[in-house]
Amino acid sequence: MSLKIKSITSVVILTLLLVVPITIYSYLTKGFNNFIKLEIVGEKDPATNNDHIISGFSFINQHGNTINNDSMAGNIYIADFFFTHCPSICPIMTKNMAYVQKKLSVYPNVRFLSHTVDPNNDTPERFMQYVDEMRNNNVAIDLENWDFVTGDKDEIYDIAKSYFVNVSPDSLAPGGFLHSEYFVLIDKEGRVRSGVDKNGNVVGVYDGTNEAQMKDLINDVKVLMAEYKRPKKTKRRW
Repeated sequence: MSLKIKSITSVVILTLLLVVPITIYSYLTKGFNNFIKLEIVGEKDPATNNDHIISGFSFINQHGNTINNDSMAGNIYIADFFFTHCPSICPIMTKNMAYVQKKLSVYPNVRFLSHTVDPNNDTPERFMQYVDEMRNNNVAIDLENWDFVTGDKDEIYDIAKSYFVNVSPDSLAPGGFLHSEYFVLIDKEGRVRSGVDKNGNVVGVYDGTNEAQMKDLINDVKVLMAEYKRPKKTKRRW
């Protein structure tokens, strides 16, 4: 073998030795890339220049306990809006939320918050019935870190705006209510966070009826957890 061929072979081998481990590491640590940060969704408050955060709230969960900003503080959580007698998308959303919960079950300080849009009918007792119904349909809901909440109707509808989702009564809609199918990712400071799509556009929210987006959400939660390990300045894109 000529000296030139030996030299080329050595370069190829050296390149493989350097590139392959990095590629494998990147694949295995997908979601924990400390060089990636999620976007902060929403405009800054013009008066204070502070980031948009979820407004103050106080609701009652399936156990009759108060759930508010203080009880969620210090946790990453995923929020949605539903109602228990919803005949269309809600069971799908609950199933997908349970899937996300299971995939993230090994991680601490991750919670789930489902708001009813029908507080007149969705009482704590009704929530427990709904959970049993879903479990009987092989949807594994863990109430250890998942709160189904009810409260004053106006307060629930107002807080939905803070999450950038729409809810409203509608006699023509299935079950009598219109509500977004979106899951919203909230960080420990109460800010809405989001990844970007393949074109670099901010996702904003995640379609709770779309299994592919559930995988994106799971990955973005892991990215967000990595942020708290190595905090860096977040670039605003939306």
